[in-house]
Amino acid sequence: MRQDAFTGGVDPGGLWNQNDIRILLCYILHSVGSPLSGEELSQILQRKALANYFEAQDALAALEARGNVERDSAGRYQVTPAGREIAQTLDATLPLSVRDKALEAALTLLAEERSHRENRVEVVPQEGGYQVTCHISGGEGMELMAVSLYVPDSAQAELVRQRFYQAPDRVYKLLLASLTGDREMAQSILEERGE
Repeated sequence: MRQDAFTGGVDPGGLWNQNDIRILLCYILHSVGSPLSGEELSQILQRKALANYFEAQDALAALEARGNVERDSAGRYQVTPAGREIAQTLDATLPLSVRDKALEAALTLLAEERSHRENRVEVVPQEGGYQVTCHISGGEGMELMAVSLYVPDSAQAELVRQRFYQAPDRVYKLLLASLTGDREMAQSILEERGE
């Protein structure tokens, strides 16, 4: 495979060829089936060190110029029929590990965005610390639960916020199991997390 792309920030096994980067971008957009912003596409590639940031930006611009991707009204990229054909016929030229890592990163990113959209965390400074309130949504404006706790510093408040957004459904299930005395359910949730 010919190397014609910068390799800075790319792990071994990542993509060092401009054509492969273009194929991967089409593959990601086709596989997730929803539009993604340029920033989101960059995050996907950077999280797994699959391609150089600048090469990925150039590849995205080239795909748009060639009509393989287009922007929707919100400026997010979506694959065109021509780009879909590229993804379907040429994705096998990419290493399976690269495709798997890219898809994993894309699905993780979409799950994180959904979690932030549907749930919220409020951090309010208090005397000597912070009050952190986590709200879990049931969708369509319904709040399933809100839990509030005090932490002594901003670092812990940020840690609580980050961990909550990683798995708000798990937080809800664990608290429900604890409050209802369902030890089996609580144990299975903790085992699921490897704790």
